[in-house]
Amino acid sequence: MSTPLTIPALLAHAADRFGPADYLVTPTERLSYAQAAQRSAAAARRLLAAGVGKGSRVGLFFPNGVDWVTWWLAAARIGAVAVPLSTLYRPAELAKVLRLADIGVLIAPPRVLDVDVADRLEAALPELAAQSAGRLHLVAAPYLRTVVLTGPSGRGWAQAADELDPVPAELLAAAEAEVSPADLAVMVHTSGSTADPKGVLHTHGTLVRQTSTWPVAARLVTGSGDQARVLCAMPFFWVGGMLAVTGALHAATTVLTLARLDPGAALDLIESERATGVIGWPAFTQRLREHPGFADRDLSSAPLLRDGPLDIAMVDVPDGFPVHRTMSETAGGFVHTELAIVDERGAPVPDGEVGELLVRGIGVMAGYNKRERHDTFDDDGWYHSGDRVYRRAGDPRLFYVGRTSELIKSAGANVSPLEVEAVIEGFDDVAQCVVFGLEDAERGERVCAVLVPAGSELDVAAVAARTREQLSSYKVPTRWSVLSSDRLPVLASGKLNRKGLRDMAARGELAATALP
Repeated sequence: MSTPLTIPALLAHAADRFGPADYLVTPTERLSYAQAAQRSAAAARRLLAAGVGKGSRVGLFFPNGVDWVTWWLAAARIGAVAVPLSTLYRPAELAKVLRLADIGVLIAPPRVLDVDVADRLEAALPELAAQSAGRLHLVAAPYLRTVVLTGPSGRGWAQAADELDPVPAELLAAAEAEVSPADLAVMVHTSGSTADPKGVLHTHGTLVRQTSTWPVAARLVTGSGDQARVLCAMPFFWVGGMLAVTGALHAATTVLTLARLDPGAALDLIESERATGVIGWPAFTQRLREHPGFADRDLSSAPLLRDGPLDIAMVDVPDGFPVHRTMSETAGGFVHTELAIVDERGAPVPDGEVGELLVRGIGVMAGYNKRERHDTFDDDGWYHSGDRVYRRAGDPRLFYVGRTSELIKSAGANVSPLEVEAVIEGFDDVAQCVVFGLEDAERGERVCAVLVPAGSELDVAAVAARTREQLSSYKVPTRWSVLSSDRLPVLASGKLNRKGLRDMAARGELAATALP
């Protein structure tokens, strides 16, 4: 049987083949493939009743769990574009993405961990407080018409999910039949070279194709056999988590997950569910191994967790460089992607030599939200990744060396220096801010900031505290230096020499304050 190339067709295929098998397991809930199909159908019928249809942009503000998967599948089944929203967003970040993504319907629970969602939304969109459910008119988010909460909130602007009268089942079937591989399925936001996050758009066809190899890869890097039960230690709102929940629809693979990445709770879940491995970033694996109870756990089902490399990308590598983890722009895989590794002149490099990775083909994103094609791809259709990689003769894998871009990769998350700089330079006591990454054994890269004071003195701890109020924790610098403007290195053109400043920090020439 050929692989279905839409999410609704893939889900129906999975429910038919693996029905009673565990699809998703959390510390408190368990979802089979059959239940995923049933529950998402009920949610999809309510979305249709709310006016959601082909191409509608539906924001999902949920932590990892059954509700996230249910509403994501519901949106995909009717051809809507799911826009997963980071639960790490501060109010200003949330407002920005709601506007940039042109979200028309936002779905969320009343609480996300310790966050009251209604309070968070009113902080992000102060206009909400005076609005009525289903008739929102917000200058800050001009396309947002409905906020659906899955439980009681006491807010007049919120629509309760159970108050949406579902449309008949035959209408859902008719809508699903109109979803094609060419339709957009998801918009995943990632940091880019500008202060605003970029929305990476993928079609159903690309998402299904590029996740098709995930079950095999998951078994390989975790040492799992046929009964793969993998803890996904990545948020579903980023491509790593999206890869897991979509990939597991291709072959029976139980995804274990937690709403909050707590090492103790993760070890409990791994042990009780007999997990066969963990897929996540090295920093979290290290937290598991450093947990006081780690040595006493029965981890026999997941031998690589105790004895394997900290980074799963380092499994069976020949030269000490990790296997390329792929990108948001390729939906988590390279299998249906044409690749080229080129030098500075654009000429192909031979095996063993490092060059920039270029990608094109049906496995690559449809593009960036609100960016024209010529701003994203070159005249030959190549996307220039900025990643420096190499290949070995006879080995199909790509080995990752670094990046040509200035993006910071901290604990698996992309951080845009310009976004962080824009926030910090908004403070009255900061005249200039330069943000860059420095190599860090635990996090991959540490986010560092160099500040030029606007006055004679600067309270770095106070600046850091204000930054934490406006940015997700992984974006907040943990190493701070203060310089006078005349010590900032510049190029002959007068432009700031970022590399020179970063080299000064790496050589220990900048006095630094480390803050958690």
